[in-house]
Amino acid sequence: MTADPPFSETFEIVRFDPLNADIPEKEWRTLGREALDPNPFFGPDFLRPFLEHLGQKGVRLLVLRDRKSARWLVAAPVGRRRQGLVLRANTTWATEYSPLGTPLVDPQATDNAVRGFLAAGAEPGGLFAIPYLPLQCETATRLKGAAVRSSVVFARAARAGHGAGATGEAQLAAADSGKRRKEMRRLLRRLGEHGNVRFASLAGHETLQGFEAFLHLEAAGWKGRAGSALLSLPETAAFARLAIEQRAAIDGVRIDQLWAGDRLIAALVLFRDGGSVFSWKIAFDEDFARYSPGAQIALQALRTNLASDNFSSADSLAIPGHAMIEPLWRGRLNTGTLLHAEGLLGVLKRPLCTADANLEQTARRVARALKRRLAG
Repeated sequence: MTADPPFSETFEIVRFDPLNADIPEKEWRTLGREALDPNPFFGPDFLRPFLEHLGQKGVRLLVLRDRKSARWLVAAPVGRRRQGLVLRANTTWATEYSPLGTPLVDPQATDNAVRGFLAAGAEPGGLFAIPYLPLQCETATRLKGAAVRSSVVFARAARAGHGAGATGEAQLAAADSGKRRKEMRRLLRRLGEHGNVRFASLAGHETLQGFEAFLHLEAAGWKGRAGSALLSLPETAAFARLAIEQRAAIDGVRIDQLWAGDRLIAALVLFRDGGSVFSWKIAFDEDFARYSPGAQIALQALRTNLASDNFSSADSLAIPGHAMIEPLWRGRLNTGTLLHAEGLLGVLKRPLCTADANLEQTARRVARALKRRLAG
């Protein structure tokens, strides 16, 4: 643990190594539970297994807390990486395994507290990026309000999700209607030729065995052949198993399954945090691809979410434009990277950083288009 020089009589900034035993875990969990917007990837049950097994040594848990009560008011894991092709900046630690950069913000945090957190995040170097930030959430409103003149938003995108209540029911009705409804049910009837078709939803301790089944299902498919399945590397398998075990202990994970007889056809791993659901990993048996197992399990997950107590929203965490999930989860989550500049150096570097990031995105689009052309 290291503490920054005092900048306020009310607040203090502390930087914890998330893997050290000196971290006040009770305060960490309290903030995660009460935050304006949940982020299951920034709690100890996911972050510690990730850092322990995937070796991100430079990441520190940046915390702004009240001096008198020691109550945590704002927190996020922060590291340093390139935002584009060249320039580096401090950033909340969103990754391919956790594409959500929302800091944990206590409802009692004042604008001065949020501003102090942003200023600390920008040191050293003057820039602090918060990627994959849902732009309509309360946290984004607070962050933008506290730094209205010193921040910009770039890398805007929209990914699939769905709402709750009447909004969610309307989205389900639109996704599961007409020709799609008839076709999906026809495919399920045909799948029944291979055994009794059933959906299952696992929670708590049941998810441990369910996750093992998921791991082997994923490894048997294209991700296994490409070397990107969780079982492809010992370290990713160890990280994922430990994260699922620890989140299962707090009822923070659900696994939805599609079966035909005694054969697992599809599985979807979802994280639960408060009333929010985050779709983390999906896999299906490619021998049964003609029955649209991925779409079947995604549509069933939508139904299960809507029937769950206290459900408020779902985030697919999928890439924008995902061909399978977007026609089914009809809501859209607008995201972007909030880039905060601190001091003269940060202000000078900010336009260079956004231009660099935009250049990288353009290069990626060109590379994807060229790859599709060559494949065709």
